[in-house]
Amino acid sequence: MPNTIIIGSGSHIPERIITKDHFLNSEFYSDDGELLTKTNAEVIEKFVEITEIENRRYIKDGEHNSDLGHRAAEEAIKDAKINREDLDYIIYASNFGEVDKNGMTNFMPSLSARVKNKLGIKNRNCVNYDMIFGCPGWVEAMILADTLVKSGKAKLILVVGAETLSRVTDPFDRNKMIFADGAGAVVVKATDEKNVGIIADKTICDNDSELMFLENAPSLNKASDQKKLYIRMHGRKIYEYALKNVPDAIKETIDSANLGIEDIDKILIHQANAKMDYAMISRLFKLYGRKDYDHAVSPMTIQDFGNSSVATVPTMFDLISKGKMKDQSFKPGGNIVFASVGAGMNINAIVYRFPLNK
Repeated sequence: MPNTIIIGSGSHIPERIITKDHFLNSEFYSDDGELLTKTNAEVIEKFVEITEIENRRYIKDGEHNSDLGHRAAEEAIKDAKINREDLDYIIYASNFGEVDKNGMTNFMPSLSARVKNKLGIKNRNCVNYDMIFGCPGWVEAMILADTLVKSGKAKLILVVGAETLSRVTDPFDRNKMIFADGAGAVVVKATDEKNVGIIADKTICDNDSELMFLENAPSLNKASDQKKLYIRMHGRKIYEYALKNVPDAIKETIDSANLGIEDIDKILIHQANAKMDYAMISRLFKLYGRKDYDHAVSPMTIQDFGNSSVATVPTMFDLISKGKMKDQSFKPGGNIVFASVGAGMNINAIVYRFPLNK
């Protein structure tokens, strides 16, 4: 049975840097629809204290999700040194599709079809497939790609994660400061080399009482248009759910790879806020009987890039692969974890092993 290895990566980080001062003139409302009494400066400083998000990146007015995905894909294809016409699949993870500047979502044609068109691929046997799976979408797309490779249906797959969350946020919700835009992509290839690539994975879907922890909902400002829907995040419930379930899911995945936490070089985890990530990784190490951990094992980009959803993990992978994150690198033969949690609620994790000739 073939294994699935990453042979190229790319990312696109929008040029527009949105600082915390961008929100000083906002009107913030509570979940109950009441205007917050604290000053915006106080609200923003508390937000930064919890999330550590100082900056985030927004797409330009004339750009779209597929533009970001296209740029990341072009870079990944170039890095992989492949003929794009040889791709068997393009899997594109997103949550809101091709959102215009007015917040209107559009999934037809699909984003994977759009990016195939922008890449100029003429191969009719190159199948386009969109993955709608919340923030864990790119990780789940990698799991799907591995399934296709192992089944013999594909040898070369482009996996993209791109999102433009800045266009679906409620202007009156303080949580709008979390969300950002970006894109990441990898090219994966079938290999006969043993014990490399995706060596273990786990997906959990809790869709009962957890279903609406992340949802689309009207503005918190009852005086504004209540027909228009925005992304709504119930932060406390998500925090409690993630802390309870994500570390266990990651440990199960590491255990199924017959490894221990000491065998893992890096954990690339989706980032919604820094406090939650620190808590999840700390709990993971405690599950292995360790009280402390070196924070370098779990690199962070949220401070400067914000939460770009499905783009967070592949963007981080690309930056580390190309030596663009200070004091971060991957080593040949090393083991890393990809992990995410998000809308649904869904959790997933992958243990990935680099070939020795990486």
